[in-house]
Amino acid sequence: MLVENPNRTDQLIGELTTVWEGSVKATHTFLTEKDIIGLKPFVEIGIREIDHLIVTYDDHHPIGFMGIAQEKVEMLFLRPECIGKGIGKKLITRAIHEYGVVYVDVNEQNPHAVDFYKRVGFKVFERTEFDEQGNPFPILKMKYEYSRHLNSKEI
Repeated sequence: MLVENPNRTDQLIGELTTVWEGSVKATHTFLTEKDIIGLKPFVEIGIREIDHLIVTYDDHHPIGFMGIAQEKVEMLFLRPECIGKGIGKKLITRAIHEYGVVYVDVNEQNPHAVDFYKRVGFKVFERTEFDEQGNPFPILKMKYEYSRHLNSKEI
């Protein structure tokens, strides 16, 4: 079940931050525990303030979420056990078709995410040496190439 722009209670923010933390520990192996702790407040603020928040649930528990601002996916995270089950593809398909998303930034050191976005039609157009907080984690800026990759039947 997907819920768009749910009431962003402290409980929901906490649950989504837990989803983020589990996802990051499983996929962002270049981050230290100290890095994760340092990023957590930014994530909580981002979840609270993002223009469009879409949460996916299983049995009334959040298992993933996506945040969209303008034409860009700012965050897409899933519980580790949910990765590779098509949930991310459903979310990104919705983002493209319903929100007009064409951009996403991905940590270069997260090859699983880079490959995922390439498979659904995004291509790298720029690389930066640092993330938005100034940390030395290279970012790949990607743009969706309108093509055969995703169609409205997949939503």
